[in-house]
Amino acid sequence: MTETAEQNWKKPLLIVALMVIGFTGLALTTGLWVFTAIPVGFLFGFFLEKADLCGASAFSEVLLMKDYTKIGGLWVVIAVSMIGFAVISALGWISLNPKPFNWLNAIIGGILFGIGIVLAGGCVSGCLFKSGQGNINSMAGLIGIPLGVAAVKYGPLQGFAMYLKQFSVPDAGGGPVTLSSVTGLPYGVLAVLIGAVTLLAAWRIRRANQNRQKRQTAVMKQDLPLLQRLVLRPWRPWQAGIAIGLLAIFAYMSSAASGRNYPLGVTSGVLNAQVLLTDAPLNHVYAPPAVVPPVKAPVFAATEGAAPAKKITWWLVLEIVALVAGAAFSARLSQKTQFLPRPPDQTVIAFFGGILLGTGAAIGHGCVVGNIMSGFALMSIGSVVFGITVVLANWATTYFYLMGGGIMEK
Repeated sequence: MTETAEQNWKKPLLIVALMVIGFTGLALTTGLWVFTAIPVGFLFGFFLEKADLCGASAFSEVLLMKDYTKIGGLWVVIAVSMIGFAVISALGWISLNPKPFNWLNAIIGGILFGIGIVLAGGCVSGCLFKSGQGNINSMAGLIGIPLGVAAVKYGPLQGFAMYLKQFSVPDAGGGPVTLSSVTGLPYGVLAVLIGAVTLLAAWRIRRANQNRQKRQTAVMKQDLPLLQRLVLRPWRPWQAGIAIGLLAIFAYMSSAASGRNYPLGVTSGVLNAQVLLTDAPLNHVYAPPAVVPPVKAPVFAATEGAAPAKKITWWLVLEIVALVAGAAFSARLSQKTQFLPRPPDQTVIAFFGGILLGTGAAIGHGCVVGNIMSGFALMSIGSVVFGITVVLANWATTYFYLMGGGIMEK
């Protein structure tokens, strides 16, 4: 860290504060809460980059380095989000919207996604924030992701994905199967219990590693004040987990007020950004249906045989664009922005890994953010099945592709 960066750390902090206040003020003035997706996305990218919190590395590092800290960070996101969702739901500010249990979608999508995140070198959010760092392979993966999603949503795999949806298991009342519906315990009670278990586990882990953590803390603190360290230095995964979990609570309210009743998500946003550049006609969603006046279809879209308008959820588009910007901002502060050349074969593999990644996310109805961070927090059993499948597929691919499956040792 250069002396100039340490001297000028207050300026970027002021910029972020003004951005958050400015877009929130714009939303209040116009009544269009979709503008708050910009600070939500920016902070999301900032937090992810600070801890390098990517699903691909979180899962793979368990095998590669016996390191569970990033998986712990993801779990902290889930636990904090869950408790927050319980509170704002009890207050009537949001309506919980767990995903349906399409078990075959979850398994097949999870397998493809788990393989894809290893080949692409990142999950969807990982490719986004690593692109902000200047990672060429992540950019290649990011180009491939919308191609895979589009193949399922609008292309040759659409019929296959629709067929898989037939294998759906509802709860006794016909709704989505959740941990709450399976156990019979209210969502809020389960959220408190899971939060308590998480705190207890964190306390026990901290005690077990107390001496090592004291040494690490002494090294990381150095002579910088706390706020300055938060702006300029890397974060531990659990710290980013708390920040993202709290952010997810505000993201849910922002998203619901913008016509999308779901917390953080990124996969559909990547597809929407690509569709904005390549397709027409489009159905723009930026507020709840009661707020948006009906728009007459354009004349050219009313002709016989015209394709139906594709939905563009502007909250997601603004979120993912701001996510890349927030990650780039964080990387620049930490002096980690580097456009380094990569071996061509790695870049090509990352591109095709991105296609596989997008295909799996579309079939499985979400990615690490939408299905694991948000889906687990909403207690969706379908998301849990997807997440378990992703981890197992990731470990198998890591073992054979990154570790040589033991063959290279002979």
